[in-house]
Amino acid sequence: MSVDIILALLGVAAVAFLALVLVIKNVLYVCQPNEVLIFSGRQRRTPDGKLYGYRIIRGGRAIRIPLFETVDRMDLTNMIIEVQVKNAYSKGGIPLNIQGVANIKVPGEEPLLNNTLERFLGRAREHIMKTARETLEGNLRGVLSTMTPEQVNTDKETFAQRLAAEAEHDLDKLGLTLDTLKIQNVSDEVGYLDAMGRQRSAAIRRDALIAEAGSQAQAAEQRWTNTRNAEIATLESQMQIAAKENERRVADAQSRRGALIAQQQAEVFTLIAQARGEVTLQEARIEQVRRQLQADIIQPAEAARRKAEEEAKGAAARVIEQGRATAAVLTRIAGTYQQGGTSSRDVLLMQKLVPLFERLAGTIGELRIDRLTVLPRGISSADGSGADAGLGARLLDANEQVRAVTGVDLSRVLRDKVGEDGPPRPPIRPPAPR
Repeated sequence: MSVDIILALLGVAAVAFLALVLVIKNVLYVCQPNEVLIFSGRQRRTPDGKLYGYRIIRGGRAIRIPLFETVDRMDLTNMIIEVQVKNAYSKGGIPLNIQGVANIKVPGEEPLLNNTLERFLGRAREHIMKTARETLEGNLRGVLSTMTPEQVNTDKETFAQRLAAEAEHDLDKLGLTLDTLKIQNVSDEVGYLDAMGRQRSAAIRRDALIAEAGSQAQAAEQRWTNTRNAEIATLESQMQIAAKENERRVADAQSRRGALIAQQQAEVFTLIAQARGEVTLQEARIEQVRRQLQADIIQPAEAARRKAEEEAKGAAARVIEQGRATAAVLTRIAGTYQQGGTSSRDVLLMQKLVPLFERLAGTIGELRIDRLTVLPRGISSADGSGADAGLGARLLDANEQVRAVTGVDLSRVLRDKVGEDGPPRPPIRPPAPR
């Protein structure tokens, strides 16, 4: 085979290869993860029995049948839409301006993707975004009419949630999915929100002042509570210390009491032992004294008693004998008296009167002479022989009686009156009664 033929074959092969590559490139489509491929021209039936004139490829590759199918691409990436509504009336008739942002995308699964293909296949993304924006603005106005400006301004999260729930139904019909929706700004042109803000600010300042006063009061109360608790804790600790001290004192007192009791018991036991020893000693002494008494007193007394009995027996015998002798003598005297007659009676009477006279003489006792007056010889006679002698004796007797009774010496008084000197006489005192 010649070189020309080989080169010709190689050229033909290369052209065939290039033609095959071009054919494969034109009929083989690769689907990216962020898109779907729609092969239109052939009918297909879904599991639920519906009949569609296209097939959908998401992720992977597929071959287009030339002349029978056409291929379109649908982008699945997010579409950021700015939602802005001006002078939308809220509940209460206050016009508000709302600014927000939403993320819209084409769903990648059926059946929502079927709605998207039916409405937006072959349309530009700007058209899809415009439709979604107008739909969201209409829903925003509808939701805004059900909420007050205060609710919209203070609770944007709730407002966004209600707006997303309201728009979800319409977007599902359009075949679109709302990923996120955020309300960025809420304003008005009549100053309502500003006034409400000032009111809110005043309320906030008022609440802040109230909260500050409350916090200060709470802090003061807490401070005093802490002080009270500290004082209570101090008192409790002092009470516990005092209780422990009392317990220690009680324990010391109990220990001292036990020691004192033991000491007193020891002392008592010592005294008891001493007393028992003393009792034993005293018993010994008693026995000794008893024996000594037995030897010194009882036995001599017994001997004296026996002696006295013997002596008494002897004396009794002697008395008996004397009585017998006296009886015999009296018997003889009586016989002699009877024989003597009257003389015997006189002798017996004189014998009985002599002891009586002795007793009568003994009762007189000794005589005491206080004073003895001797009368003159001429007047000492008391026979009344002379008148002068009798008068003098009577005068002297009267003077002595007065002096004896009253203690007044009439003769001395008379001598003092007439001036006669003479030795004074001692006063006569009456005799003392016997």
